[in-house]
Amino acid sequence: QTELKQKADLMEKRLTAASRLIAGLGSERERWTSEMKVLDENKMQLIGDSLLASSFLSYTGAFTFDFRSDMSYVLWLNDLKEREVPLSQPFRLETLLTSEVEMTTWASEGLPSDELSIQNGILTTRANRFPLCIDPQMQAVNWIKKREGKLLEGKVKTFNDSDFLKILEMAIQYGFPFLFENVDEYLDPTIDTVLEKNVVVTNGRAMVKLGDKEVEWDSAFRLFLTSKLPNPHYGPEISGKTMVINYSVTQQGLQEQLLNVVVRHERPDLEEQREKLVTEMSENKSLLKNLEDTLLKELSSATGNILDNQELIDTLENTKTKAVEISEKLEQAKETSAEIEVVRARYMPAAKRGSILFFVMSVLATINSMYEYSLSAFLVVFSNTLDTSKRDANLEGRLRNIIDANTYDVYNYTCLGLFERHKLMLSFQITIKILDGEGELNLEQLSFFLKGNLSLEKSDRKKPCEWWPDQGWEDLMQLIKLGEETSPLRSIAEVVEKDPKSWKKWYDEERPEEVPFPCGLSDELSIFEQMLLLRCVRVDRITVAVTRYVINKMGEKYVTPPVLDYPAIYRQSTALTPIVFVLSPGADPAFDVFKMGEDMGFKPGAKLKYMALGQGMGPKAQEFLETGSTRGLWIMLQNCHLLPSWLKTLEKLLEKITAPNKDFRLWLTTEPTSAFPLGILQRSLKVVTEPPNGLKLNMRSSYSKITEETLAECPHTAFRPLVYVLAFFHAVVQERRKYGKLGWNVPYDFNETDFRISMALISTYLTKAFDNQDDVMPWGTLRYLIGEAMYGGRVSDNFDRRILITYLDEYLGDFLFDTFQPFHFYANKDVDYHVPEYGPQQNYTQAIQELPILQNPEVFGLHPNADISYYTGATKELWRNLVELQPRTGGSGTGMSREERIGNVARDIQSKIPDPFDMPVLKKEIPMPSPTQVVLLQELDRWNRVLIKMRVSLRDLQRALQGEIGMSLELDELANALFNGLLPGMWARLNPATLKTLGSWMLWFQRRYRQYRDWAEVGEPRVMWLSGLHIPETYLAALVQAACREKGWPLDKSTLYTAVTRYQDAERVTEKLKFGCYVQGLYLEGAAWDIKESVLVRQEPKVLVQELPVLQIIPVEATKLKLANTFVTPVYVTQARQSAGGVGLVMQADLATKEHPSHWVLQGAALVLNID
Repeated sequence: QTELKQKADLMEKRLTAASRLIAGLGSERERWTSEMKVLDENKMQLIGDSLLASSFLSYTGAFTFDFRSDMSYVLWLNDLKEREVPLSQPFRLETLLTSEVEMTTWASEGLPSDELSIQNGILTTRANRFPLCIDPQMQAVNWIKKREGKLLEGKVKTFNDSDFLKILEMAIQYGFPFLFENVDEYLDPTIDTVLEKNVVVTNGRAMVKLGDKEVEWDSAFRLFLTSKLPNPHYGPEISGKTMVINYSVTQQGLQEQLLNVVVRHERPDLEEQREKLVTEMSENKSLLKNLEDTLLKELSSATGNILDNQELIDTLENTKTKAVEISEKLEQAKETSAEIEVVRARYMPAAKRGSILFFVMSVLATINSMYEYSLSAFLVVFSNTLDTSKRDANLEGRLRNIIDANTYDVYNYTCLGLFERHKLMLSFQITIKILDGEGELNLEQLSFFLKGNLSLEKSDRKKPCEWWPDQGWEDLMQLIKLGEETSPLRSIAEVVEKDPKSWKKWYDEERPEEVPFPCGLSDELSIFEQMLLLRCVRVDRITVAVTRYVINKMGEKYVTPPVLDYPAIYRQSTALTPIVFVLSPGADPAFDVFKMGEDMGFKPGAKLKYMALGQGMGPKAQEFLETGSTRGLWIMLQNCHLLPSWLKTLEKLLEKITAPNKDFRLWLTTEPTSAFPLGILQRSLKVVTEPPNGLKLNMRSSYSKITEETLAECPHTAFRPLVYVLAFFHAVVQERRKYGKLGWNVPYDFNETDFRISMALISTYLTKAFDNQDDVMPWGTLRYLIGEAMYGGRVSDNFDRRILITYLDEYLGDFLFDTFQPFHFYANKDVDYHVPEYGPQQNYTQAIQELPILQNPEVFGLHPNADISYYTGATKELWRNLVELQPRTGGSGTGMSREERIGNVARDIQSKIPDPFDMPVLKKEIPMPSPTQVVLLQELDRWNRVLIKMRVSLRDLQRALQGEIGMSLELDELANALFNGLLPGMWARLNPATLKTLGSWMLWFQRRYRQYRDWAEVGEPRVMWLSGLHIPETYLAALVQAACREKGWPLDKSTLYTAVTRYQDAERVTEKLKFGCYVQGLYLEGAAWDIKESVLVRQEPKVLVQELPVLQIIPVEATKLKLANTFVTPVYVTQARQSAGGVGLVMQADLATKEHPSHWVLQGAALVLNID
């Protein structure tokens, strides 16, 4: 009976336990049953899932988010479906490779929560190779440091650190993490064995060779590498050893991050609640998972009868209660989170604008390596905007204020570090990117505006009027294809053909962009479409039209860059932010920094230490830095570009300075150089300094540093007027640079020092003349010292020296003081540039103040057309830079993908490449070649090399586009050039110099072939087209050589005589010259040619170049050549004229003139073989 009672009690106890168990686990039964079912299905689908996930881990790291998605979710996924490989539907990488809990943990460690960042997190933690993160915005570095925490302290190194091997060895041995920061394109081969995980097991211990040492390998060791380079070129060997992961932030990802910043500032309560929620959810999910794991572990490891295990049942009940409680909390948190997101989403417009602006800033580095901006620098500007922008009770109003203020702050901040010529480009880029973000930009029209007509064929439709530019008509033929069927763009060609007179009148306007288009087109076309039409007629007015477009869309303040204000720069800087002055010729900020230093109690030499860097100056500069940062001094290091090897050390020193004295400031000056370290550029405030723009401002700047005392130092009455003349001359030679190659062949760095020393020389010689009571002025000496020694000392080009000497001949002489015929630098009905009355310093500054702010090119001796050349050049540079800034992804705006367009252009060019000449056969046909036949053989030899290079590169490019071979850097550059309609660099290097775009170059290429073919088959042409020769100088030398052989002249005493014929058409020349040759295809720039009088004359308005009639070139004995009334005109290969190295000059031609040669010298007259 007792036994029965015990059994009954036990049974009752077990029944109670069983009912508790059933009650406790009943809810789990359904979940576990369905999960078992899902797991069974997943087991089947694991094949496809694993294949996709492993492919993702192996191949996609280096690519952008869009390309990764295309590969994983389109290409591979569809392929597996077609092959009927079982896989999960819908497939998500995150489901298989990570978990909700882990992703929440990553977010709490600072990894952004957008899809790209999650993928990068997976690649960093799951890939079997060590990660090498391309991390220009430093998101990976910050996450890794936070994730690894204290374990990483002291184990963050660069390859430049002397002790990195010792620390790495310790990390490998004890299983610590290790991080290499700021990796460039070179990886130290010492760590190859570690990257490849070449682990050898000896005596049961895993060992790896590091340098010359064997180090024990702990499997917990983790290695990370990060690079700040935005677009590094890593070879296949590095991709094989490491997992290259692209951490570059996307616009969407940055938008999410900026939203956090905006909400944290505007609604700190909301952001705090959200962050607390994220942390709580992360902890709760983690706890829930642990509880479930404990539950299953207890159940699976229970021994004996489970119903007798009271402790187990209690644990299960407690666990279950907690789990239910946490699940409820999580549900609640989800609801709260959704509510918070609704409120946060209202702040999205401000984050979106911020994201657009950062991407405008970040791509500028493709234009100039000094335009490097980091995300952290942008965030400082962004936060500053939030603090300073106008408050508003209404949320819409507040957001509008933030957006406007942020756009303007970023514009001002970026302008500070841009050269003047790039500021309009920035304004336009900001405008189009904002419009693109709002879906208001027509990408096809933008592509046309930047590139024009890229077709390699000329259109069949002939232009209706002679004055319409050739390329402009080709562009118009492309423009009429752009619009919709109903668009007025479609009928523009007909409109022009119907009323050419109205168009000619409009074309002749000085400012056509301000005058409505003929035939009422201005009312029918949008403002952007009007710019497209203007592009086809008056390229020189595009910069003005772009300015008007920006004003129309954004407001006038976006085309008014901020004035350089040194105190404001100081206020923007901190002890940890170096100020980098980017120098341009003729500008030196040191004087202004010293002046500000004196005003603020940092006297140069005392609390402001400065030095110019040069060979061996590194240690001294380091000493300055260390002293300055601890004592709170200002340190100025000048000309950093002269010591590029030490700049890496400077970067390391700045990283070590973490808590400097708050008064410490570091000022650096450098010319633009690619050797300047990214780390310094990204953390610095960049300021571009340029000399004042325009004659008036330039002279005002010179006179601002001349006092009455300086003028009183010399007692001679001629001194004061001569200082004014020198200031005018100084301004003229500096401002002439603006006109590019029409101004100077080489842009010289004439600066304040030249002016000051020339002034001192004038003072010395005039004082001497005064003391000796000498009435004769030492003009010859002054001209020589100023023109040949001081300013001329910088001049390397003989034709530039000719300009400099001409100016001094025109400006220095007794005629300055002629009262009967007063001297004028330049005068017309509106303005008179003259030397003011003798008197105090105020007389001269007053005269400068009365000068116009903008000057006519004629003041420099140039033709008014020089302005058109300047504006056309500025437009072409603007287009070139904007093309560089556009993203390389996607289509070309014509519904065709980028690759398809490149492939089409490549095939089109391939069909136009002729067969190479058969050199062995030709050499047999000419057993004893004459000098000109030798030139032909050399020319054909070079031509064949061009053809082979073009054929091979185009074939390889097409194979690379199809994925048959790798896309090398050279092929990538070729593809870019073909896409943008430019001549590829690899072809340009083998061809004569040219400034042509791809379309016009192909026509030139075909014409060259025809001349070579006729020369080889028929004989030397009657009229030689010099532009078609690879090295025209050799042909001209051969002409002289042939004449010398025939006539027995000494070669070194012979030269070429030139005469312009009256033949305007080469076909009219009936026979070849016996000695010398006729030449066609020369273009006159800076002057025009009068056919009737056969002399040089001034250009017609808007006619920038004119084709010269056929030129006769005859070899003569130099002693017998006597010329009068001629101008020695340089003949250059292209309009880029001559480089600093003297490359580009072909010969000198003698052209008849009735004017004094000095007139043509200052007009910049020259002949060129090919125009752009």
